Amino acid sequence: MRGLAGVLLLVFAAAGLADDRSDWAAYGRTPGEQRFSLLEQINTSTVARLGLAWTQTLEHERGLESTPLVIDGVMYVTGAWSVVYAFDAARGTPVWTFDPKVDRTSAASACCGVVNRGLAASKGRLYAGTLDGRLIALDAKTGKTLWSAQTIVDTTRPYTITGAPRVVKGKVLIGNGGADMGVRGYVSAYDADTGALVWRFFTVPGDPAKPAENAAMAMAAKTWSGTRFTEWGGGGTVWDAMSWDPDLDLLYIGVGNGSPWPRGLRSPGGGDNLFISSIVALRPDTGEYVWHFQLAPGEQWDYPATTQLTLVDLPIDGKMRKLLVQVPKHGFVYVLDRSNGKLLSAEPFTKVTWAKGYDLKTGRPIENPEADYSKSGKPVMLYPGMVGGHNWHPVSFSPRTGYLYFSELQFPSVYALDPAARFGNGSRRMSTGQDLRPMSTDMSLYAEVQRNTRGSLIAWDIARGKRAWQVEQKVPANGGTLATAGGLVFQGATEGRLVAYADDDGRVLWETPIYSGVPGGPVSYEVDGRQYLAVGVGWGGALGTIFPDGTAAAGLKNPNRIAVYALDAKGVLTPPERQQRTLDPPPATAPMEQVMRGLLLFSEHCGLCHGSGAGGVPDLDYMSAQTHREFAGIVLGGARVERGMPQFREQLDAGGAQAIHDFLIWKANQHKQAMSAPAAH
Repeated sequence: MRGLAGVLLLVFAAAGLADDRSDWAAYGRTPGEQRFSLLEQINTSTVARLGLAWTQTLEHERGLESTPLVIDGVMYVTGAWSVVYAFDAARGTPVWTFDPKVDRTSAASACCGVVNRGLAASKGRLYAGTLDGRLIALDAKTGKTLWSAQTIVDTTRPYTITGAPRVVKGKVLIGNGGADMGVRGYVSAYDADTGALVWRFFTVPGDPAKPAENAAMAMAAKTWSGTRFTEWGGGGTVWDAMSWDPDLDLLYIGVGNGSPWPRGLRSPGGGDNLFISSIVALRPDTGEYVWHFQLAPGEQWDYPATTQLTLVDLPIDGKMRKLLVQVPKHGFVYVLDRSNGKLLSAEPFTKVTWAKGYDLKTGRPIENPEADYSKSGKPVMLYPGMVGGHNWHPVSFSPRTGYLYFSELQFPSVYALDPAARFGNGSRRMSTGQDLRPMSTDMSLYAEVQRNTRGSLIAWDIARGKRAWQVEQKVPANGGTLATAGGLVFQGATEGRLVAYADDDGRVLWETPIYSGVPGGPVSYEVDGRQYLAVGVGWGGALGTIFPDGTAAAGLKNPNRIAVYALDAKGVLTPPERQQRTLDPPPATAPMEQVMRGLLLFSEHCGLCHGSGAGGVPDLDYMSAQTHREFAGIVLGGARVERGMPQFREQLDAGGAQAIHDFLIWKANQHKQAMSAPAAH
C-alpha cells in the first residue's frame, strides 16, 4: 500500500484540495472535506508520547459538536447557544468570546439540541450561524460583529441553524434545520464582504398555486402530489453537508428528509418528492442546478442525505475517477461520479432491511415492500432506524490507504403511521407523522432494539467497495474521525476515551481518558513547529438523549471543554465534577393508565431533549422538590424559558401536563427502587 500511498498523496495535491498544512482553516479542512491532516510529527512511532498540552472549559453543558478552526496560531470554536470562543492555539489562553445572545425561546424550534457545529473563515473574518437563524460575520482578531443577516425566509416557521457555514468564491453558504418541525428547505449564498443575499436555491417545491422559482423547482414539482406538503413544509433542509470542487466548479449540497415523514401523508399520489434525500450539484456563482442523485425516492424513514460529502480522486477499474462519497443514515456507502452524479456503487456497511440493494443502471434502490408503512398502515421494524447506520458525525479519508473512516451504528426503529397526524407548525414542535405508541408500549419490540444495538469504527476501501477493517466499540454511538499523514486515525469513544488507531489495520496504538464523547471529530494543526491534536469534548444533541456517555454512566457533569494534546506534554485531563443530585421523587400514586398516557405524551413532546427514558439533559429522574412543585408552571407557563426549557401551553392542557408529571414520578421511583435493590451475585 505504501507505493499507492505516494501516488494518492500526489493526486490529493493535484486535485486542488491541499492547503496550508499548519492550519485547520475550514470545517472539513479542505473544500473536498477529506479531514486529512498532512502533519506527521505525531505518527505511529511517536503517538505513545502524547500528553495533554492544555484544556479550556466552555459555558453551557448542552453538547459540544463543533469542529475547531485554527488559523495563524489562534483557535476558534463554537459552543452551545452559538457562542464563539477564541483561544491561543499553543497555550490555551482566552483571546475573546462572542455571545450572539440567542433568544432562549428558539430552543423550542431545535429538533436536536442547542448545539452548533462550527465556523467558516476567510480574509480575516469568521462566519457563524446562530440557532435563531442569523448569519454573522466577525472580525477574527477582535470578535466584533461586521455584519449580520437573517437567513429565515418565514419567521412563522421553526427554522434554526446548527450547521457550519462554508465560504466558496467570495460567498458564504448556509442552510437551515427544521425538516422535522415543518419547514421548506433551501440553501442561501451571501456576499462575504457585505452580507447581501446573492442567491437562494430551494430544495422542495413551494405552493403549487404560485409560479415555480426556477426550472429545477418546476421539475421537482412534477414529483409531488396534492397540496398537503405545503402545510407541512415539505422538508428537505440543508443543515450540514456542503463540499466544493474548484476544478469542476461544482458545489455539492446534501438535502434532508421529507416533512412529514410518511410519504402517504406528504404526497398522497406518490412520486419521488425531489429533492428530499438527495445530493444536488449547483453552480456556486449563481445557484444554478446542474444534476442530482436521490438516495431514497419518496423517502419516509428520516434518512436525510446531509452527512459529509467527501471528494476524492481514485482509480476505479483501472481508470482515475473524480468521486463523491457519502455515508448517510441509509446504511450504504454511496460512491458517485461527481462530474455527472452517476451512481458507481452502493454497498451496505451495516444491517439494512429497508432496501435489498441498488440497481446501478437506474441508480434506484430495490425497496423492500414491507418497508412502506405509509401504504400498509402497519408498524414495521427496520434497519437502520431513525438515528441511522451512520449519523452526521464527521468522516475522514486517508490518501495513504484509500480508506474512509467512520462510525457505524446498528440501531433499529419501529415506523408507524399516526392516524391522527396533524401539522405542528403552530406548536413549533416535532411534527413527523409518526405513531410512537408501538415503540413506547410494546416491550418485545423494545427488547429487540436493545438486543440488536451495537456500534463500531469502520475503515472502508472505497476503490474495492468493501470493509478494510472494523473495530467493535463498547457503546453504540461514537464520534467523528481524523486521519493523518502519520498513519493514524483518531476517534473519541463515547464511553469516555480518545483513541489512536493504525490507519492500515485498526490496531489501537494509544488511548487516554477523556470522560465524554467527541461528537464533532478531532483536528490537528501546527504552531511554531509543534503538532497538536484538539478535540471538543461534551456529549449532547439527538444521540445524547438515547445513548449515555462516559460522564452520565459515572455520575459526572457534562464537561463541555476543549482538550489539546502534543508530544511530551505533561498535563493530565481531570475528571469533571460529580453531579450533586438526589434521587428522591414524590410517591407514585397515579394509576398505570394515567402513567401510560403520560409516557406517550412524554415521548411526543419531551423525549427528544430529555431522552426516551427521561435520562437526557437534564435527567428528570433527579428533579428537585421545588421542580416537582413548579412542574405545571414550567411546562405550561414557561417559567424556565430563558434557560432553554420551552413552554407547552399550545400542545398540552393541565391534564396532559399532569399525566407527564405522573409518568416522570413513576419512572423516578422505578429508578430509585432499582438502585436500592441488593446486587445480584
